[in-house]
Amino acid sequence: MSQRKVCVVVNSRANYGRIKSFLRAAMDHPDLELQLIVGASALLYRFGSAIDIIRGDGFEPQAIVHSVVDGETPVTMAKSVGLGTIELATHFEALKPDVVLTVADRFETIATAIAASYMNIPVAHTQGGEVTGSIDENVRHAITKLSHIHFPATERAREFLLRMGERPDTIHVAGCPSIDVLVENDLALPKDIFARNKGVGADLDISKPYVMVMQHPVTTEYGEGLTQIEATLKAVDRIGRQGMQVIWLWPNADAGSDDVAKGLRVFRENNDPDYLHLYRNFSPEDYARLLNNAVCMIGNSSSGLREAAYLGTPSVNIGTRQRGRDRAQNVIDAPHNAEAIYRAIERQVAHGRYPRSLMFGDGSSGKRIADILATASLQLEKSLSYLDMPEERPSARVKRVNL
Repeated sequence: MSQRKVCVVVNSRANYGRIKSFLRAAMDHPDLELQLIVGASALLYRFGSAIDIIRGDGFEPQAIVHSVVDGETPVTMAKSVGLGTIELATHFEALKPDVVLTVADRFETIATAIAASYMNIPVAHTQGGEVTGSIDENVRHAITKLSHIHFPATERAREFLLRMGERPDTIHVAGCPSIDVLVENDLALPKDIFARNKGVGADLDISKPYVMVMQHPVTTEYGEGLTQIEATLKAVDRIGRQGMQVIWLWPNADAGSDDVAKGLRVFRENNDPDYLHLYRNFSPEDYARLLNNAVCMIGNSSSGLREAAYLGTPSVNIGTRQRGRDRAQNVIDAPHNAEAIYRAIERQVAHGRYPRSLMFGDGSSGKRIADILATASLQLEKSLSYLDMPEERPSARVKRVNL
């Protein structure tokens, strides 16, 4: 039997961390042929050049897709989706995959699902069924309806997929592949971890405590990013002046990113803080090590709820971007208010580590997804699962009238 060709599209640094273990599992699987496309912000230096990390890990893309329209506004996001759809269609036609695997819920991700589904290529989707704020919520559910096989991370997400009318036999609770990175690697901090990742700012001491901060723009609150990041900066500045070191990661490519980045630049230039270092990106392994050893994770990244839950790292989740997402007891929510954020950080630092949660997986997600994709039935035709129930069939509800 010939190998099944699985094409994975990685469009951002977050995409890569969420799917790396599957890429390795697919490469090693006797019944799968991995095809890799890398594009969008994963190619851009200002967002960390994830393509360099991907190649350094031994994955050579079959195609590169330049699809990000510069500007980080709602208009450029919409145009980037259109450009990504056009470019991906060309590459799918050349590669002729048996199935396309798309990751999570970013705006680039929906371009993958649109192109593949219109080309009659079955679509597999990870992290469907989750609930959050911003446009990601709508994009995630739209991708679900364009997809033919689903790999939700949690049981709650599976239930939501069923309520959306997806067939039970197409839904496989696999956990999140990002947890695999935490399980498969030594999470001790190498002595050179700060130096080798460069960035800008104060020299940090590996022997002293630190917090991590990653705050992205909220697309449905476009125009408020500067005010929101200033509130977080005021809170973090208070703990920094009290002696806490701060690792801050650059925001992603969503609309409003320039406002968040401006806030960070202005703060650094005006204050020259001796506790703060800004980074563009980390490898998935170094990110896992830093998160594992952090005193607290701060911001609105899903990793504060996902990976941090498995590690037991205290997390302060700010604003609405993760509203409604599954969470373990390691998370405290705070609004975009400097005093509230500071109090939440203070409380989490005092609390210390939490018990490990397996809510988002046990470390075997990548292999589990590979095994399922190697044998799963891939059918293009789909309809609401409710139509399988006789009482829900339209014909059963329509009263026939003889004329």
